Amino acid sequence: MIVRRVAGALCAGVLAACIATPALAGGQVALTFDDLPVHGPLPEGLTRTTVLQQIVDALRRAGVSSVYGFINANGLNVEDPQDGERALRAWRAAGLLLANHTYTHIDLHETDVEKYRENVLANEPLLKSLMGQEDWHWFRYPFLREGDTLEKRRAVRRLLAERGYRIAQVTVDFHDYAYNAPYVRCLEKGDLKAIERLKAKYLASVSEALGYSETTSERIFGRNIKHVVLLHVGVFQPLVLPQTLELLAQRGYEVVSLPEAQSDPAYAIDPDLAMPYGMTFLHQISVHRQLPPMPSVYAGIAELETVCQ
Repeated sequence: MIVRRVAGALCAGVLAACIATPALAGGQVALTFDDLPVHGPLPEGLTRTTVLQQIVDALRRAGVSSVYGFINANGLNVEDPQDGERALRAWRAAGLLLANHTYTHIDLHETDVEKYRENVLANEPLLKSLMGQEDWHWFRYPFLREGDTLEKRRAVRRLLAERGYRIAQVTVDFHDYAYNAPYVRCLEKGDLKAIERLKAKYLASVSEALGYSETTSERIFGRNIKHVVLLHVGVFQPLVLPQTLELLAQRGYEVVSLPEAQSDPAYAIDPDLAMPYGMTFLHQISVHRQLPPMPSVYAGIAELETVCQ
């Protein structure tokens, strides 16, 4: 997607303040989607296939391709298996890619290395079936939790390397998953004004998170590195994805593939850090180098739990 640099501002209405875009850094960014084929609640009458097809269509209209979706194959057992399989095949039919997010979205901090290994391997048969000769050897840690001890972190990294995986890092995260449940509640209530406020808050969070990541990248590397954005395949995503892509364009970003983004030499760094919670790649490096903490966009997320209750 070819983009241009445009200055501007984004106003979030009642749920968030008006945020002026900073000096535009621009560059390249990869989009990645977690939790295929099942993520978050669905309103009555909607299917996972419909949601993924809507996401596919939004990407196609924007000229975005080579996007990776990270699967939890156990999702086929959670709801309608036929719907889940159709959703994944719709994703593949559009030329989009799949990679490993563990079989059950297991939390590394709540299990041992051997059970984690089994969960990673259990996801592979479906990946092999759907991806054929294309590369599915990318791995995204559920909850971005890479190990609460150095021993565990290093052991899992070794097993991933032995199986030929590269770790799909994240540098831009605005907790998009938190919008799905309130959106479904608002749909059920028919509260269209609340949905518009949710959209405005979401887009403001995108802008804010990009600004945080750009500033942190400049502080660490003296430049704006190629970024990787974390998204999910929830029901709210098709509603805001076109505007998200336009916002990236306005900030001067070209959407590229995950391998292209992580060809940036910054991603060769291993912070080798154990933490009790999940962190983005930039956050890990900031902590490791004892730099000022990276701001969080968690502020206001709890507020979403009260929307349309």
